[in-house]
Amino acid sequence: MTSKHLLACLFCVCSCAKQEVFITPSAVQLDSEGEQWARQTLAAMTPEEKVGQLLMVRANVAFYNVKDPAWAELNQAVRKYHVGSMLLSVPNDTGTSARSLPFEAAFVTNQLQHESKVPLLFAADFERGLSMRFAGTTSFPHTMAFAAAGKLDYVRDFARVVARESRAIGVHLNFFPIADVSSNPANPIINIRSFSENPERVSEFVAAYVKEAQKAGLLTTAKHFPGHGNEDSDSHLGVARILSDAAHIEAVELVPFRGAIAAGVGAIMMAHVTVPALEPAADRVATTSHLITSDLLRERLGFNGLVVTDALQMNAIADLYPDGRAGVEALKAGNDVLLLPRDLQVTANAVMQAAETGELSWPQIDAAVMRVLLSKASVGLHRSKTVDISQLPQLLSQPADAVLSQQIADDAVTLIRDSQTVLPLTVGKVVVSTGHFDAPAAPDNDLLVVLLVDNVQDEPGRIFAREVHERRPGARMIFVDPNLVSGMTPEILAAADMARAIVVAAVITPTAGKVVKVEGNLTNAVSLDDASAALLNKLLAGTGDKVVLISLGNPYLAMDFPNIGTYLCTFSHAPPSQRSAVKALFAEIDVGGHLPVTIPKIAPYGAGLFRAKR
Repeated sequence: MTSKHLLACLFCVCSCAKQEVFITPSAVQLDSEGEQWARQTLAAMTPEEKVGQLLMVRANVAFYNVKDPAWAELNQAVRKYHVGSMLLSVPNDTGTSARSLPFEAAFVTNQLQHESKVPLLFAADFERGLSMRFAGTTSFPHTMAFAAAGKLDYVRDFARVVARESRAIGVHLNFFPIADVSSNPANPIINIRSFSENPERVSEFVAAYVKEAQKAGLLTTAKHFPGHGNEDSDSHLGVARILSDAAHIEAVELVPFRGAIAAGVGAIMMAHVTVPALEPAADRVATTSHLITSDLLRERLGFNGLVVTDALQMNAIADLYPDGRAGVEALKAGNDVLLLPRDLQVTANAVMQAAETGELSWPQIDAAVMRVLLSKASVGLHRSKTVDISQLPQLLSQPADAVLSQQIADDAVTLIRDSQTVLPLTVGKVVVSTGHFDAPAAPDNDLLVVLLVDNVQDEPGRIFAREVHERRPGARMIFVDPNLVSGMTPEILAAADMARAIVVAAVITPTAGKVVKVEGNLTNAVSLDDASAALLNKLLAGTGDKVVLISLGNPYLAMDFPNIGTYLCTFSHAPPSQRSAVKALFAEIDVGGHLPVTIPKIAPYGAGLFRAKR
């Protein structure tokens, strides 16, 4: 690709793409024309092209110079290895994902489509909408907030927004909804990414999302089969084990997947978990288990759509198999798409070798390729494969979307306990205005807000702090993280003694690969680290009647602090949820959410105190 070509596509894409774009995507559907295209395309493929259709690699959205090695690598994946699909993502070079712009995303998908002989299927992890990856798009709360709000219409509306925004930038497949049941409070990676602990309720939300998103033209993925909820480790770090017996799996874990299949879900993602009740071989995760992938999912549950592995670069599977072998074993088990192999060349060669030796049969490979091609045809890729960038200002971040997101977050706020000694807070100005780096608080300081975050330099919690300051300009605002909390504890306790009300807001959400120190050991628990927990315990011991604990994420947080008098949950740290938390503190909204999960020794499923706005 020349510089001239690149610039021409950037500045003239509107005119050159007019004849081949979807203005309004059709519903996901497969017609006779699409089936014929898939058959003809498969018949014309070389063996190498067939293998390539089964591979999905990462495509980071960024500005690329035409001579950039990263751009050359993407082009090689398309031209040399004939990859059939790509996972649209953003760079993560510093450990923190830097969100790109949707214009860049649309440009990258268009360019890669031009490079590919067979249309590419672009996928993405838009669990909370496009804002997880791209700036300037609508931010939505985590999955569990929808169940706390309790309205199926909210997830339907959300599905339509995500479908519209995804298709606008060239994404055809979303790795959502999450069909895992939150049946284990110690689960470090599912947690608020699940709708609920109630399998029937999860099934209802999953089916609602699937139907509405696919009606709006976006393929959906139910994950992580056969259920990732009842375990206590992170499969990004190592092999996770589901200890449920077969009866529990049938009655709980499989219920949402049955609902998804009945709703016509386009794809199902396999979990890198061992399930002794279903697969006796200790070295077989669900992804590489024929008993689970083919016998259970395909035969018993009757799923005939696309089966996608979870990322093959995750330790849970990479630790079990050498590069390339994981892909072969996954295809033998019945998967169709190999997501993010650690080494593209090694995996492509390993699959080719397995086919040439008969370990994998060509009819099996052809069947998998056909499912990939039929999925592409179902979203109209046989008719057109690029998007019209000029439409993005009309399709993305519509004002009504932000209103919807805020309403969901407002309705999700759940009051679990209320000592009736602190809430509601009152709006007004106090005498002293200080911040973390300012002078010590004056004796008449009225409100202390402590934000427990992973890193004080990051964004989470900032919107919460700004919203509080708008209402109480003199509030003392202190951000602390695990590296600072021990040294700052005396200062915080002194400020607490002078305050009349203390708000402790904890940002605790499931994060892939995250480790914290709990009880002296490094672990991947979704909980406060030892030092932050010690601070909170001291606040509760000395000034507990003045403390409001807010979980901007994990609702199970209160299990570690059973004596808390006032406890509020938002089930998310997304911007609208931070705003909702503050609105609830000041009684600006009705608080009427209900727990989608049981918090052992704290509150039962469905609990939630109602408080009317002032």
